[in-house]
Amino acid sequence: MSVHPRAGRPAEAADLIDVPKVISRYYTEHPDPAEAGQRVAFGTSGHRGSSLRTAFNEDHIAATSQAIVEYRREQGTNGPLFLGRDTHALSEPALITALEVFAANDVTVLVDDRDRYTPTPALSHAILRWNRANAAQADGVVVTPSHNPPDDGGFKYNPPNGGPADTDATRWIQDRANAIIAAGLKEVRRAARPRSPETYDYLGTYVDDLPNVIDIEAIRNAGVRIGADPLGGASVDYWGEIADRHRLDLTVVNPAVDPRFGFMTLDWDGKIRMDCSSPYAMASLIEQKDRFQIATGNDADADRHGIVTPDGGLMNPNHYLAVAIAYLYTSRDGWPSGAGIGKTLVSSSMIDRVAGDLGRRLDEVPVGFKWFVPGLLDGSIGFGGEESAGASFLRRDGGPWSTDKDGIILDLLASEILAVTQKSPSEHYRELTARFGEPAYARIDAPATPAEKAVLGKLSPSQVTASSLAGEAITAVLTSAPGNGAAIGGLKVVTGSGWFAARPSGTEDVYKIYAESFHGPEHLARIQEEARAVVSAALAG
Repeated sequence: MSVHPRAGRPAEAADLIDVPKVISRYYTEHPDPAEAGQRVAFGTSGHRGSSLRTAFNEDHIAATSQAIVEYRREQGTNGPLFLGRDTHALSEPALITALEVFAANDVTVLVDDRDRYTPTPALSHAILRWNRANAAQADGVVVTPSHNPPDDGGFKYNPPNGGPADTDATRWIQDRANAIIAAGLKEVRRAARPRSPETYDYLGTYVDDLPNVIDIEAIRNAGVRIGADPLGGASVDYWGEIADRHRLDLTVVNPAVDPRFGFMTLDWDGKIRMDCSSPYAMASLIEQKDRFQIATGNDADADRHGIVTPDGGLMNPNHYLAVAIAYLYTSRDGWPSGAGIGKTLVSSSMIDRVAGDLGRRLDEVPVGFKWFVPGLLDGSIGFGGEESAGASFLRRDGGPWSTDKDGIILDLLASEILAVTQKSPSEHYRELTARFGEPAYARIDAPATPAEKAVLGKLSPSQVTASSLAGEAITAVLTSAPGNGAAIGGLKVVTGSGWFAARPSGTEDVYKIYAESFHGPEHLARIQEEARAVVSAALAG
C-alpha cells in the first residue's frame, strides 16, 4: 500500500469538494442502466456512490425508496419507517426524495424531532424499542455512506430486526430499483408536496437509555477525562448530551459540521475519509492524546469506533475487540451463561484465544455485521464484532441494545474499562499479549481479473492442494464460515499460529488478502507471499 505524502496532514482548499456542484449533479445527472457503475448496488451497508460519477443521484433514491415500499409491503411490515441522515452533503437531498416517495405510498415516517442527524445505532435502537411494544412492526432507512469521502452519498435499509438487511432483502431491493430505473421511473409514486412527517426523539431516547448498556455511574464516579471527536458526523449532538445528561467529564473535541469535512486530516491515500480506525484520518485527535485519559472518534454515521489512549495512541480495532470481549464476559452478570462470542473470519485470532480462555463458544461468520443480528436479538451471542471497528453488545440485563454496529457504546466502554479496572484498554491488550502471544496482522491487495474474482468467490476446499503454509501444517481450509456454515465468498487457510483469508473486492480488480501470524512480522510476510501462490494455484487449477 503506497501512502500519500500528505497522509495525516490537514486538508487544503484543493482537497475540498464543491458542495453546490455535488448537490446539483444529484438532480441533473441520470444513470444509464447499461453502465454497471451507474446501477443501484447494495453492498454490506446499502447503496453508496458519488453524484459526480452518476452513482448516487435522485433517480437512484426515488427508485430505491419505491422498491423499499414494495418490499416492506410484501413482507407484511406495516408499522412506521424510522428515517435518519448523517452530515454528508448528499444526505439532505436524498432524505427529501425518500420522504416524497414514502408519503405518496402512505408510509408513516418518523424523522428526528430536532431536524438534526441520526447515528445508525440510534435508529437501530429506535426500531427495536418500537417493535418490543407494538404489534405493527417498524423498519428503517439511514441516509449515509458511513466513512466514505464527502462527495459520496449512501442509503441503507434496516428491516424490523433493527440490523443491516440480509442478502435476500438487499438483492430484492437492488434488482427492483434497477428495474424501475430501466423502465423510466414510471412506477415511482411521489408526492410533490408531502405532508410533514411525524417525529421521534432519537437523541433523548438513546442517550437516556445508555446506563442500561454501559456502567455510566462508574465512569462518572471515577471522573474519567474523556475527549470525543465526532469527525463531523451524526454523533455531533449526542456527545454533548451524553456529557450533560450523565454529568461526565467529557469534552467534544470538535463540534463542527461541514459537508466538505475540511477540518479532517487526509487518509492514507490522500482522500478525506472519516475512518476512525485510520491513524491518518485520526491524526489530529492522536496529537491530543495526553489531554484525555480516553479519547474517541466515530465515523459519519457513528457505527464505528476509534479508541485513543495516552499510553498506546490509536488502538488497532482487532486489539480493542479482544480487550472489550475479555472485559465484558467477566463483568456482565446479567448476560446469558451460554452467550457466545461473534467475530468475522478476518478478525484477529487473539479473539479465539480469549474466547477459549473464557470458556465461551466462538461463532465465526463471514464478513458483514448482518450475520450477528439473530444472535444479538435472542441473546445467543453477547458481543459481535468485525475487524473494521464495528461492534455491538447486549444490555447489562442481557437484552438486545442495538442490532447494528454501535460506535458510541464501544467508545464509552473504553472509559468504563478504565474506570472499573484502573487500566487503559491498551494496558489490557499488553496483558493479553503477555498471556497469549503478540500477533502481527495486515491486509494487502493483489491484482485479479473479473473472471478470477468470480472463481475465487466460489472456490471449494478441494481446490487448495498445498499442505503447509509458511512452514506450518495447514489445519483447515475454509470456504464456509464455521459459525453458521454460510459461504464466505472466498477462502481462509489456517495453521497452528497463523492464517490468511482471500476475498474478491466488490469494486476493484483486486482480491484482498487478510493475514495474521503469532510468530511476528517476518512470518506474516511469509504467509502473505505464500498466500498469493496458494490462491494463484487454486485459480489455475
